[in-house]
Amino acid sequence: MTDATLLANFRHWQRFSQQERLNREHRAAIGRLEQSGAMANRLAEAYRNMAAKGAEEGACYRTLFSRTQDDGTTLTCEGWLFVRRVIAEKGSTRVRGSMLEVFDLQSGRIEPQEATASAVTLELFDQISTGRGVLMSCRVDRHDKRGDTHFITFLDAVENYKGMMKE
Repeated sequence: MTDATLLANFRHWQRFSQQERLNREHRAAIGRLEQSGAMANRLAEAYRNMAAKGAEEGACYRTLFSRTQDDGTTLTCEGWLFVRRVIAEKGSTRVRGSMLEVFDLQSGRIEPQEATASAVTLELFDQISTGRGVLMSCRVDRHDKRGDTHFITFLDAVENYKGMMKE
């Protein structure tokens, strides 16, 4: 085996290892959110605070989400979300912002400086889970792109990537 082949195999293994770590982290975060019983109105307030911090300090928040692949499998992706505003109207709550995707299995790790920001619209809603009894919680899915669901945004993972986000 040549050095180039060995390094290529190692990078391939790193990408799959990172994917598995993100899958576990995302599943655990969804479980904690369901167990907390947080409702969409409480989560909307958290997103409003993120928008205020974004406007004041350029805060972008680490976000994990599920993406359904063409074959139906679901893989976790990672990004940095800049929240612009929260809109509550006609019984629905939406979050508008920009996101830098920094990991998916196909592309691997992308440095934020090399990532392209995309506009996103997320929708917040309450859900009932019946897996281990009946649990009320909330969920965040992407409204403007099918297949991106279960967004989890971490308040404790903040960076300033505002300059890279679309206005």
